[in-house]
Amino acid sequence: MTRGRRRGPRRGRGRADAGGGVPLPLLVPALLGLVFLVLPLAALLVRTPWQGLPDLLTSTEVWQALQLSLVCATAATAVALVVGVPLAWLLARVEFRGRGLVRALVTLPLVLPPVVGGVALLMALGRNGVVGKWLDAWFGVTLPFTTAGVVVAEAFVAMPFLVISVEGTLRAADPRYEEAAATLGASRFTAFRRVTLPLIAPGVAAGAVLAWARALGEFGATITFAGNFPGRTQTMPLAVYLALQSDPEAAVALSLVLLAVSVAVLAGLRDRWMTAS
Repeated sequence: MTRGRRRGPRRGRGRADAGGGVPLPLLVPALLGLVFLVLPLAALLVRTPWQGLPDLLTSTEVWQALQLSLVCATAATAVALVVGVPLAWLLARVEFRGRGLVRALVTLPLVLPPVVGGVALLMALGRNGVVGKWLDAWFGVTLPFTTAGVVVAEAFVAMPFLVISVEGTLRAADPRYEEAAATLGASRFTAFRRVTLPLIAPGVAAGAVLAWARALGEFGATITFAGNFPGRTQTMPLAVYLALQSDPEAAVALSLVLLAVSVAVLAGLRDRWMTAS
């Protein structure tokens, strides 16, 4: 006579039971919150001029804004990678006094109003800024109201996303691999380049995509520091703002493009920010 094996509870059934027993005082606010978040996006899709969408997206003004946005967001992400990955490594691997303060300063642009960030950039890098006046006097470099200024503004607001992502990946990575490389005679930089960087490559890629998406949608710091000049500093968010005053259909079309990019980014990063189902 064989003994029956004890079976544990089914995960699927447990989830179904939990879903069927949701208290009404929790279900109603949850549904209201979902409607509140989804309704504006649905309204954007409903009001999109689908028949005239190809003509709107291929117009000269829209194409210039789209092209400038893609170029500047990519350049800003490259800047963030060059300086942000070493900064994340410093925060994750090196013990030093004031590390908490440095981390707070690095993440400050996440909560700082973008317009305030633009004003701060003007005070620092403007023609009469703390550093900008020397850039102008010594090298003849002027950043405000230029395409380079757009890149600087976007990198300022986007880099914290990269740093946070990479730092978290570094903290999760096993440091014993780096220690093993050091015992074999590798320098700390060689261990980082040959061992650590390949290990954290997925986290770097995820942070870069988040930074790129944030840079693509930047508005406040860009218009404050770089202005809104078509073909030179007018990115897609600025074009949406300008078109909303004169051509609402073009504003909706541009907004739809930004929405599609955001959805694509979230879909691509789903496995990194959502738990497995």
